[in-house]
Amino acid sequence: MPTPEQMVLGANRILVLCHTSPDGDGIGALAAMGHILRALGKQATLACADPVPREYRFMPGTDAIVQRPEGEFDLVISLDSSDLPRLGEAYDAAKLAHVPLLNIDHHITNLNFGTVNWVEPNSASTCQLVLRLADGLGVEITPEIATCLLSGIVMDTRGFTTPNTDLAALRAAERLVAAGANISDIARKLLVQRPFSMTKLWGDVLAQAHLEDGVVWASLPASLMAQSDASANGLSGLVAFLAGVEEARVAVLFRERNDGRVEVSLRSVPGVDVSGVALAMGGGGHPQAAGFTLAEPLADVEAKTLAAVRALLKGSGQADG
Repeated sequence: MPTPEQMVLGANRILVLCHTSPDGDGIGALAAMGHILRALGKQATLACADPVPREYRFMPGTDAIVQRPEGEFDLVISLDSSDLPRLGEAYDAAKLAHVPLLNIDHHITNLNFGTVNWVEPNSASTCQLVLRLADGLGVEITPEIATCLLSGIVMDTRGFTTPNTDLAALRAAERLVAAGANISDIARKLLVQRPFSMTKLWGDVLAQAHLEDGVVWASLPASLMAQSDASANGLSGLVAFLAGVEEARVAVLFRERNDGRVEVSLRSVPGVDVSGVALAMGGGGHPQAAGFTLAEPLADVEAKTLAAVRALLKGSGQADG
């Protein structure tokens, strides 16, 4: 079986993808990979089925990311996606099924769907794996690459505060700062700064939040989203905010999309593994951060999810009340 480095070096026309509803780690890894491949003289096409969220567009190279890639490819690289469906319409199975696929990810729920699978659940971010790949390929870490990769690490560790923040993550961040990434600017843009419209939307959602039996949850119906000027892309910080509720063991955010599907984001305290709940619902993620999407009415998704979370807490002996 070839190594990831051998797969990259043996290809010329490379399609690089990250998952739908992209987060900072996915976009950071995707943009960084574009710089790395171009440094090697490769033809790189970067794609994500959904538009790049506004808050990630400061990363160098994100303007080259397309939603529907065109052309012929001799290698596909999947970044930060736990399964093939999560790549969405950017991955044309009929066209690409015969093309070798390099799967690079750090989710414990990854289904190892690639020709070669480089999956390290102990890694705090996929961007750390991309940094190691760049080293293996002999590519210099430029300020542009460093900015993209550090952005992913900052985002997936919530500013180095999550349980998966280990010495390897801190050492990677140190390297990237030394290579030219501005950590204070990145943290401000990703974790602090948000449009006023998003702040108002947060307020509307939080006003309807619930806390019961160690679970805090809130819902964002499509009708409420339609009344706001905000985009849905800034909501990842909202579920993290809910997870800060002192009395809660698990935080859940439900978002109803315009197409009727419901996106569910789960966060938990250390010792409570919500990845199994997400996996059972067709999703995936990490022990303390996971999610899934269901094509069912919002009320039904709420009831089903909360029942599963309460059962999880009861089984772990961590339910309150």
